[in-house]
Amino acid sequence: MEKLVLNNSIECPVIGIGTFMLSPKEAEISVREALKMGYSLVDTANAYVNERAVGRGIKSSGIKREDIFLSTKLWPSEYENPNAVDETLERLGVDYVDLLYIHQPAGNWLAGYRLLEKAYKEGKAKSIGISNFEGKYIAELETKWEIAPQFIQVEAHPYFTQKELRKTLDKYGIKLMSWYPLGHGDKSLINEPIFAELGKKHGKTPAQIILRWHTQMGFAVIPGSKNVEHIKDNLNILDFELSEEEMNKIALLDRGERYYHRTDSQLVQFAGWHPQYEIK
Repeated sequence: MEKLVLNNSIECPVIGIGTFMLSPKEAEISVREALKMGYSLVDTANAYVNERAVGRGIKSSGIKREDIFLSTKLWPSEYENPNAVDETLERLGVDYVDLLYIHQPAGNWLAGYRLLEKAYKEGKAKSIGISNFEGKYIAELETKWEIAPQFIQVEAHPYFTQKELRKTLDKYGIKLMSWYPLGHGDKSLINEPIFAELGKKHGKTPAQIILRWHTQMGFAVIPGSKNVEHIKDNLNILDFELSEEEMNKIALLDRGERYYHRTDSQLVQFAGWHPQYEIK
């Protein structure tokens, strides 16, 4: 498995299994099967309300905890909860996570970041991150963090390569983890002729070409699926490389356009929403 070296020298696999929009049962099965077939990065969040299921999937996979890179995210309504980290670990059934994010720049997000820094110092989080902190939010956090994050999780794909954000990330060695890596159901990206052309050349699907593009951009990528065959296909991207010329052709697709547009009113709603966690 190829890995990224983080700014604290910890290594993270370049591809993992995401659990966004998966029910607890789906998440449990997807995580278990992904780990059994060779994945080692697993991503979840308070807001996905499947952390207990992810923990069950990890346990039933038979893979040793130390061989898994587990990431999760604190939701804004948890930022002022002093027990949020311990409660998250309890739901996952682990003593630590390898990566702990704050999920949105909503509510008292600085208090949330202080929870991350505390967890990092205590060894409950081996690395920390921010999710959806772009523009003015990362600029403000940059002036207030005690410990720089190791990761940011944001929308990224060939139509939207986060050029501006990466200028800040490069200053601190912060790595990017992509969500919506394949266009979130929009077929225009995956149907771009360049991906069919490169797929034919390398014996891969257009989706596999796009996922390989992410890893060669230096991104970690976490496509989610409840289909075991899709999970297997998503992992099968590390036995070939796109040439510099091919990467340059894909770069021409960058429109600077995202799929998801968050509003200020949504941030207010996020801060007031409390996930209804799965009961033991």
